[in-house]
Amino acid sequence: MMRLRHIPGSEQMVGESPLVIHNPEAERGRWTRIFEAASPIRLEIGMGKGIFLHEMAREYPGVSFIGVERYATVLLKAIAKLTADPLPNLRFLCADAKELDKIFAPGEVDRIYLNFSDPWPKKRHADRRLTSPEFLAVYDRILAPSGTLEFKTDNRGLFDYSVETVQECGWTITGLTYDLHRSSMGIGNVMTEYEAKFSAKGNPICKLAARR
Repeated sequence: MMRLRHIPGSEQMVGESPLVIHNPEAERGRWTRIFEAASPIRLEIGMGKGIFLHEMAREYPGVSFIGVERYATVLLKAIAKLTADPLPNLRFLCADAKELDKIFAPGEVDRIYLNFSDPWPKKRHADRRLTSPEFLAVYDRILAPSGTLEFKTDNRGLFDYSVETVQECGWTITGLTYDLHRSSMGIGNVMTEYEAKFSAKGNPICKLAARR
């Protein structure tokens, strides 16, 4: 895992930002009241600078997007972007993904995006991967019956692990490609910062979509 450079005061700045939902457990089961109108709720877990989610929120104004980022230092960059270019259907959480079922009620989330997650390549760290059985169980508890999980990465080892794991955990794969930008799944694709960087180097981007 890449070591993050801590920004002094980042926790306080995130804690004071009106773009971050504070005490999110209190909104469990009634997240639609956070936004101007009731709409599907979609999460990006580990959103980094928030570039992907910001573009998605602009493109789909009738959808409510929530970016989940564990580290305040990283979240500050997404907050700065949304402050400069406000969107009413995008807000943030500073939270651990393992706690999401304490924040969202069963069936409250329509879609979950996992983009270029940390691969945690060592076998002893497999349970930290965002597509591990432990995390999939959390997603299963908050996704609507027709809800979907979308995962993109350029890391073939992590992708192969994820394809195998989601099926072993009882999920159905509804879309799969090992070269997103040359497949029909790439139509309407919104790129992340890492996706643009890696694809520019010639790395094929893998993507899967799955339902419970």
